[in-house]
Amino acid sequence: MAGERKLLGADRGDAPGAGAEEDEGQSLWSSILSDVSTRARSKLPSGKNILVFGEDGSGKTTLMAKLQGAEHNKKGRGLEYLYLNIHDEDRDDLTRCNVWILDGDLYHKGLLKFALPAESISETVAVFVGDMSRPWTIMESLLKWASVLREHIDKLKIPPEEMRELEQKIIKDFQEYIEPEEALSGSPQRRAPTSSGIEDENIVLPLGDNILTHNLGIPVLVVCTKCDAVSVLEKEHDYKDEHFDFIQSHIRRFCLQYGAALIYTSVKEEKNLDLLYKYIVHKTYSFHFNCAAVVVEKDAVFIPAGWDNDKKIGILHENFSTVKPEDAYEDFIVKPPVRKLVHDKEVVAEDEQVFLMKQQSYLAKQPATPTRASESPARAPTGSPRTSGRTGPTAVPSSSPMAAVKKPDPNIKNAAASEGVLASFFNSLLSKKTGSPGSPGGGGTTQGVAKKPGQKPVLTNVQEELDRMTRQPDTVLANSSLTENEA
Repeated sequence: MAGERKLLGADRGDAPGAGAEEDEGQSLWSSILSDVSTRARSKLPSGKNILVFGEDGSGKTTLMAKLQGAEHNKKGRGLEYLYLNIHDEDRDDLTRCNVWILDGDLYHKGLLKFALPAESISETVAVFVGDMSRPWTIMESLLKWASVLREHIDKLKIPPEEMRELEQKIIKDFQEYIEPEEALSGSPQRRAPTSSGIEDENIVLPLGDNILTHNLGIPVLVVCTKCDAVSVLEKEHDYKDEHFDFIQSHIRRFCLQYGAALIYTSVKEEKNLDLLYKYIVHKTYSFHFNCAAVVVEKDAVFIPAGWDNDKKIGILHENFSTVKPEDAYEDFIVKPPVRKLVHDKEVVAEDEQVFLMKQQSYLAKQPATPTRASESPARAPTGSPRTSGRTGPTAVPSSSPMAAVKKPDPNIKNAAASEGVLASFFNSLLSKKTGSPGSPGGGGTTQGVAKKPGQKPVLTNVQEELDRMTRQPDTVLANSSLTENEA
C-alpha cells in the first residue's frame, strides 16, 4: 500500500503543472459566470412609471411626446399612455419607461388604479404640470393634483412599514443632495462637515420646518410649461419682475413641502427639454446627474430636489415692494378680465369700373323726372285728401304754423277763377261814369244805380249778385272743412 501511494505520488509528481491548470480553468469558469450574473443584475429595470398630472390645455401631453421624440398634437382623454426609450451607454442596454397622463377632468381620477397599483409605487415618479401662460391657475392646480395623488396612495393600503421605508428614502435623497462639480465655488452643501473638518458621509443636515411636511413616498417633479409666455405676460398684462418672483416663491415653497424639484420648460423654444429628460432618468434609474441649479433666468429656472431652502427663497422676497411673501397667491396673481374678441370683417373695395357700371344701369332704370312747369298743367284735380269712409279725430292740433293753413280745393279754385272774370267785367261796367261820351246809354242814368250829388252810387241788384258770387267760394270752403271734420 505504501508503495502504491508512492507510485501515485510519483505519478502526480511527474505532472507538477496539472493541478495548476485545473485551478486556472475553474477560476476562468467562475469569472465568466460572475460576469454573466453581474450583467443580469445590472440590466435596466423594466416597469418604471411616470405619472403626469395637470389641467386641460397645460401642455402635458405635448411635453411628454416631445421627450419621446414624437410630434403629438392630439388631446388625450381619460388616461393616456406613452413611453420613453431609455438607453444606458455604459451598459449598452435599452428599456422603456411607462408614461401615464391623467386627464385634466377630476371625473377620470379613478383611472389611477390602472397606472399606479400598490406593487409599483416604489417604481413611480410623479410630475405636476403648471401652465405659465396662465399663472393664476398654477397654485390651485398643484394643490388639487397633489391632493388627488395623496388620496389615491391612501386607498392603496400599503403596509405602514413599507410606506415608512419609502418616505425615509425620499428624506435621505433630499438630505444627501450634493452640489455638482460645475456648481459655483462657495455654494452651500447639504452634507455637514465633522469637527475635524473631514466630510463624513453618515452625517447630514436635519430638515427644516417646512421641508417634506407632505411626504408622498415617491419622487415629485414640478414642471412649468409654456415659459415662453413670460414676454406675453409682460406686454399684455403688465407683469413685472416682482410678479414672476412672487410666482416662483410660492411654487418653491410648495416644492419644499413635497420634496420636489422645479424646472421651467418651453416646447416652443425647446428650452430645458434635455435637462428635464436627464433629471427624470436620474430620479427613475439613478443615472449620474451633474447639472447645477439655475435661478437667475426667470424663464429657465431649475432647482433640483435637496438644493432649496427657506433662506434661498428669502432672496426673492428682498425685491418685493408692493406685496408681502405671506400674501395669498390669488390676491396678487389675479386672473385678467375676459375680453370679448370682436372679429372685424374685412371690407374689400369694389372695382371702380364695376361700381360705375352699376350706377349707370341704376340711372337707366329711373323714369325721367318732369319739371315743375310741365307738372302743373298735367296735375289732375283730385278731391279731398281724406276719403269719406275713414274716421279720425275731429280736430288735430299741429305745432307747425303751416299746418293751420287750409289748402283750397282745386275745383273751388277753378270755379272762383271763372267767377272772378265775370266780377271784373261787371266792376268795369260799374266803374264807368254815367253819361260818358261814346258809352251806351250815355244820355241817361245807368240802370240799377241811384246817384245823388255828393254820395256814392247805391248798389243795385247787379252789385248784390256780384257779392253773392264772391262769397260763394268761402261758403264752399267752409262746407269742405266741415266735411273733413265730420270724416
